[in-house]
Amino acid sequence: MAQKFPESGQKRMDNGITRRTFLGMSLASGATLLAGGSATIFGADSSTTPSLATNPVWKLGGDLPVNRLGFGAMRITGDGVWGWPPDRDNALKVVRRAVELGVNLIDTADAYGPETSELLIAQALHPYPTGLVIATKGGLTRPGPGQWVPNGRPDYLKNCVEKSLKRLRLDRIDLYQLHRVDPKVPMEESLGALKEIQSAGKIRHVGLSEVSPEEIARARKVLPIVSVQNQYNIGNRRWEKTLVYCEKEGLGFMPWSPIGGNRGLKPGDALEAAAKDHNATVVQVALAWLLQRSPVMLPIPGTSSVAHLEENVAAARIKLAPEEWKAIDALAGQG
Repeated sequence: MAQKFPESGQKRMDNGITRRTFLGMSLASGATLLAGGSATIFGADSSTTPSLATNPVWKLGGDLPVNRLGFGAMRITGDGVWGWPPDRDNALKVVRRAVELGVNLIDTADAYGPETSELLIAQALHPYPTGLVIATKGGLTRPGPGQWVPNGRPDYLKNCVEKSLKRLRLDRIDLYQLHRVDPKVPMEESLGALKEIQSAGKIRHVGLSEVSPEEIARARKVLPIVSVQNQYNIGNRRWEKTLVYCEKEGLGFMPWSPIGGNRGLKPGDALEAAAKDHNATVVQVALAWLLQRSPVMLPIPGTSSVAHLEENVAAARIKLAPEEWKAIDALAGQG
């Protein structure tokens, strides 16, 4: 977990939260805020029936309790995920506000900026409150704006971990994810390097991104895998089999681009109707749909706006009725 600090002294963070109260807030009152205080199972476990977890808190790796709605820190960087944001103070406010709202899972990567997302997180939140889980990734390089090139060479990944530790001001990274499997490097070699670093105590858990069930099974022969981060949303179910695998094996599934990314949502009648009925936006309903899709689902919506962040977090209060959920689910086959 993030660095632990003594509770005595009650020093306050810049955002006004004491380290003592943070964990209780994020896992209790924060969980109530994020989940709306409700925990009802709406149906059987299947890819076409909503299955809301009875607990709004998921234990990542079996030992890191996190609220299921996290925060993705890609968009706090500059345009095109490149360079510094035009308003650094605003970026810091967004990160701090996420914590205030009870979010205790923040996902980033060394490629975001590159480097700037990790630096901003540390500037905003260090010293980190007990209970905050910061997940980062390595294995994608950024030769220039709009360019993302895999590099899974063992030496490169080891260096990535060391640099992320320094930027984030951590002694150990709670969740380190292989950002992409490099087709030029055997997966076993890339993950073997992460296993070495994990054995050295610098990584707590390891995750993967954009992988199939077969690739996860292959990776698990090298070291334990606790999470998968694949693109997934109402309109894009390419990785449905991976989600089902994660459900079966008890792995966290962190959908990136949970509301469709730059392509945006195609609302459709069912989505718009549900938004109207719940006095919510279509984005909020889309996030609520994800949370009810699977108990292993850990959405990490990102934004550079405090207002949008607050809307996203409020989405967890929405509880779709089974018929609403199924009508929205059917949108995947339309358009």
